[in-house]
Amino acid sequence: MRKARLKDVALLAGVSQGTVSNVFNRPELVREELRERVLAAAKKIGFRGPAPAGRVLRSGRSDLIAVVADASLHYIVNDPFAQKLISGIAEICDEAHIGLTIVSADAERRDGWSIETAIVDGFILFCISEENRLVELARRRGLPFVAVDSGDVPGAGAVDVDDRKAAAEAARHVVGLGHRRVGILSLEVDDGERTGFVDDARFAQIRFTTPRARLLGYRDVFEEAGIPPANVVAYECLNDAPSVAEAIDALFAPGAPHPTAILAMSDTMALAAYAALAHRGLSVPGDVSIVGFDDVAEAERAVPPLTTIRQPVEDKGREAARMLLTGARDHVILPTSLVVRASTAAPPPAVRAPDASAEAGSRVPEPARDA
Repeated sequence: MRKARLKDVALLAGVSQGTVSNVFNRPELVREELRERVLAAAKKIGFRGPAPAGRVLRSGRSDLIAVVADASLHYIVNDPFAQKLISGIAEICDEAHIGLTIVSADAERRDGWSIETAIVDGFILFCISEENRLVELARRRGLPFVAVDSGDVPGAGAVDVDDRKAAAEAARHVVGLGHRRVGILSLEVDDGERTGFVDDARFAQIRFTTPRARLLGYRDVFEEAGIPPANVVAYECLNDAPSVAEAIDALFAPGAPHPTAILAMSDTMALAAYAALAHRGLSVPGDVSIVGFDDVAEAERAVPPLTTIRQPVEDKGREAARMLLTGARDHVILPTSLVVRASTAAPPPAVRAPDASAEAGSRVPEPARDA
């Protein structure tokens, strides 16, 4: 059977094709009696309305924007940070009466709904690498975009926090409590899904802007406090419990002094560290203090409640969505703050004196001072 067309509905209902089009696209322009007659005719011959792609081509708009991340869809919808970011974006989409979709730009995705094919009016990009692969893909589409957590992006809007300053505040907190041996749970430095110590060579390979800025912020404070580089050990994780458990095993391996404080680049990793430390019979903060980053809802509910860096994640989403819809191309830096809770305290008495001779394998790298 031939597929029913708009003009077939018009003929059966005894109206013009323009009237049928209005019933499906702008029903408020058609009086109720006429709408019902057209819809009855459409139902009778199996016409379900104009194809969405055709409507987009005619209007030039889809009334839909996309959040794009260099991660799997499963990760995006389950990550607490991403959930809060998307919540903020969705709030503005609701106000503007437009739709929102999620696009994975995972390097392994070669087909389907991607940044190259998505039928949308613009993009909000996050998890950006220094090479700005997502930025280049967005530019090729010729659609407006705003980048989140990427630094300044020429020709586009951007929303960030000062990650270096925020990380320094977290480090300054544990140093102020008397800690002189610190472990760092780092976010991934590139998209290779690698775990392991972040030494000088690995630092030189960093492609993601966020872990670079935070490592530099930690280093600023440790240098200022005169803490030997060998007393600070960074371990790259995948922002999940298994890799954090692996990191804790490495940081607390026999034969070297153990950290008395842990700086985690996300609350997800910080809270996973609670369980990994408990498995080793270590308490928080009695044996090890922990500071997170983000201040997700679970941070305050944790036992003990997590000391963390609060960043306005939902505000990031709101600001990015507003900028996309208005065409703004500013670089907005939102404020962060340290939230002190019960997961941090002075180190155990036996280790409160600085240990300048401690060796801990790999350490926070020492890049050029103008980095």
